[in-house]
Amino acid sequence: MKIAKEEIVHVGKLARLHLDDKAVNLYERQLDDVLSYMETLNRLDTRNVLPTSHVISVTNAFREDVVTESLEPETALSNAPESEDNTFVVPKILE
Repeated sequence: MKIAKEEIVHVGKLARLHLDDKAVNLYERQLDDVLSYMETLNRLDTRNVLPTSHVISVTNAFREDVVTESLEPETALSNAPESEDNTFVVPKILE
């Protein structure tokens, strides 16, 4: 598939890019290569191929969410520089 230089310039303008002639020629060659490859892929018979969202099997790496004992407030606050009424005291950053 051949892409026209006018299309590259138009897309460049939409993206607010200033493309000189050298860049337009480079992108023309690169986009022609990409579109040619896509034509090759479009010729493949994919009727018996199930759609996927990933090329490899993806599984969740997180553990099961299990309820466990919570820390006692005194233990959780034991290393805090400052605490008050079972809460952390932090510097005020907003007025």
